[in-house]
Amino acid sequence: MKRARQVLTNNGMTNSEQHMTPIKKYRFSHMKTKISIVLMTIIIGLMTSCSENDDELYYSVNFTLIAQDNLYGAGEENIDQQNLRISDSNSWNELMDKMNTVNNVCDNFTETTIDFGNFIIIAVFDNIKSHGGHSIDITKIIENENKTITTIDNVLKGNATTVMTQPFHIVKIPKTDKSVIFE
Repeated sequence: MKRARQVLTNNGMTNSEQHMTPIKKYRFSHMKTKISIVLMTIIIGLMTSCSENDDELYYSVNFTLIAQDNLYGAGEENIDQQNLRISDSNSWNELMDKMNTVNNVCDNFTETTIDFGNFIIIAVFDNIKSHGGHSIDITKIIENENKTITTIDNVLKGNATTVMTQPFHIVKIPKTDKSVIFE
């Protein structure tokens, strides 16, 4: 059985298309359009389904300010730059004791007795600065079904005074067993 070769003519149609009736040409053209639409839909569907959960739903987490200030001990508190998730009273009391080494910083906290059955503490400490006017800021906390993301920024950039400072920000959020990621 010999196959007929399809050759394009000057008007862009194959030989077989030229010999079709107008109704057949319309149906053939319409079928090509439908096939193209179906293929494009499949390709787009595959492209979007292969993404790694970029469209996960995140919910805002309400947080309560415990304190946002600076340590003024020039490092004597022995607190490194760090981000902490505190979920028990012992760790919380140890942190407050360290923070109070030079000055009674915790006297200015909105609360010091935390119900760790219902809440956890998120605390962020910046590095020690050679001058004042700096801040470290928890600007947003969001979560999905797998993780909690804490967004940190430095809103104030410094150069206000010549005193050594170490900015910190401490908040309370509802208790969660999800991993806490700091960005």
